[in-house]
Amino acid sequence: MKKHQCWRICRLRSKYCMEAHGSARLLSRKRKREGSNGEAEEGERPGKIKRCTVALKDPAPFADQLESMENRPYQRVSMEEARKGTAPDRPVRVYADGIFDMFHSGHARALMQAKGLFPNTHLIVGVCSDELTHKFKGFTVMNEDERYDAVSHCRYVDEVVRNAPWTLTPEFLAKHRIDFVAHDDIPYSSAGSDDVYKHIKDAGMFAPTQRTEGISTSDIITRIVRDYDVYVRRNLQRGYTAKELNVSFINEKKYHLQERVDKVKKKVRDVEEKSKEFVQKVEEKSIDLIQKWEEKSREFIGNFLQMFGPEGALKHMLKEGKGRMLQAISPQQSPNSSPLRERSPSPTFRLPFFTKTSPPSSPPSQHSSGSRGYPFTARGQAISEDEDDDDDE
Repeated sequence: MKKHQCWRICRLRSKYCMEAHGSARLLSRKRKREGSNGEAEEGERPGKIKRCTVALKDPAPFADQLESMENRPYQRVSMEEARKGTAPDRPVRVYADGIFDMFHSGHARALMQAKGLFPNTHLIVGVCSDELTHKFKGFTVMNEDERYDAVSHCRYVDEVVRNAPWTLTPEFLAKHRIDFVAHDDIPYSSAGSDDVYKHIKDAGMFAPTQRTEGISTSDIITRIVRDYDVYVRRNLQRGYTAKELNVSFINEKKYHLQERVDKVKKKVRDVEEKSKEFVQKVEEKSIDLIQKWEEKSREFIGNFLQMFGPEGALKHMLKEGKGRMLQAISPQQSPNSSPLRERSPSPTFRLPFFTKTSPPSSPPSQHSSGSRGYPFTARGQAISEDEDDDDDE
């Protein structure tokens, strides 16, 4: 029952991955054609990939956990048939092998290319054991069980072959019903052979892939060796002992001292950066204060001139006050008097002991116009009410 379930999982993985990566491959080829011909319109965006759930919950099964295929006839498909696409129940079985130590993106990209070689691909990945690897290539960082597990969790893998052979034999190819072998086309010399894939190429079963430049297990190990002191200090700080790291007592103390010195340097750099930031803030604030002071000073000078200048508001206030003071101390004229009209004559009266009684029949005689028609007294003077007032005083 378990073998049957594993086989169904493999078929589902092949189906989903084929649909998702087939569309991505078509878009990639389209972009390459447009880039090579130079016919793509400027600013044109590449097409979007249709959303689909291709991630699976279970890792790829191991070959020894699946049903045996020895009872099925081994009839390979040609390259033309594989490229055209095979029946859903007969996927093209592609085999890719390797060490896969410290599994990285270069490994994943190689398996992705192998998975995308044909429209309907079942990818089988062989992982060599520690014994063969140490014998023909060298010591590995990860042991074989860790490498098996890492490969089985790659999304492009449908089946994992543990303890894969270093050189592929016809018996191995027939056992796993392998149609094509995927690997980069650089000759791989090992085990006394100039190219371990030469007989596969001669049989027309080789499907080349491209290596990912700038990333490999050897490159990663080179980085670690180059920065050995940094990583030793890092692990010592994380709690690893000097014995676990194979570090001597003197080197351990040296690394601890370097760690302290680096901490002091970091603090000094932090203080310098903070001081620079503080000085910069002070300069910015001082510039703002100077600008504000200049604006306020201009405003103050303008207000001062507006108040105390030659034509300022204070001069006008003084003029208005002076006018009001003069108006207050000057005598007020009669409301009925007017400078253009003559003063009306005041009523006259005669003193009884100075006047002569004229006959009633004869009117008073008129004299010169200088008397303004006032009657003369006995002394020949006209007496008005004003004069009478002066006499009373």
